[in-house]
Amino acid sequence: MSKEIQFYKYQGAGNDFILIDNRKGSFDANNQQLIQQICDRRFGIGGDGLMLLQDTNNYDFQMLYFNADGKEGTMCGNGGRCLVAFARDLGIISRDTVFLAVDGRHDAQIQQNIVNLGMIDVNEYSMDGEAFVLNTGSPHYVEFVEDLAHKNVFQDGYAIRNNSTYGEKGINVNFIEPEENGYFVRTFERGVEDETYACGTGAVASAMSVALKSGKDGDFQIPIRVLGGQLSISFHKVGHQFSKVYLSGPAIQVFQGKIDIS
Repeated sequence: MSKEIQFYKYQGAGNDFILIDNRKGSFDANNQQLIQQICDRRFGIGGDGLMLLQDTNNYDFQMLYFNADGKEGTMCGNGGRCLVAFARDLGIISRDTVFLAVDGRHDAQIQQNIVNLGMIDVNEYSMDGEAFVLNTGSPHYVEFVEDLAHKNVFQDGYAIRNNSTYGEKGINVNFIEPEENGYFVRTFERGVEDETYACGTGAVASAMSVALKSGKDGDFQIPIRVLGGQLSISFHKVGHQFSKVYLSGPAIQVFQGKIDIS
């Protein structure tokens, strides 16, 4: 018997996601093959990931995120921003929200198409040579480079993501370069296994690396340009501890439709 399900496509600075309202539990979150097929850009809808908006106690909604490979993922910052816009468009929230994700509680505010998303505090980091390694809800490697526009991000990111240092789980790989009005970042994402147009947790990790490199404390607001647009990251830093972390940028519905999942 044929079974259709309503889906929505959103993008946040070029990071694109398939969103499903699963408050009634009609979508099988354990069907890895189906999720992978839906995310396929040739045989499905196409997206960097798929998200389910679900009911949960004590929060406006729950975010359940899956990478394009069909496996449940760690926190996705741009995905979180898109899901906030989705919740607003569904009438679940108006401007302010508190929701639950895999890494815990998140607060957010939305005005028109701009979502300001609260991220987790970060209290530690390590170094891999001259690169910074931080977990901003997902693990990230951040390396400062030159001539980033011409760098082979797929080749170099793939090598770092799969090296023995990070084991089977791997790591997301960011390359960052200063420019006139902020910083330019390109990211190879595990789970997608390719360069993406943006990565929210990667932009946050990159901005924190800028602050760590500066050696300064205080309040920071750092513009991060990605292939798909512009993001802004703000936080308060004391030593290697980061609090009041926010990721801000656009989240826009691209289209919607129905897909047969029978």
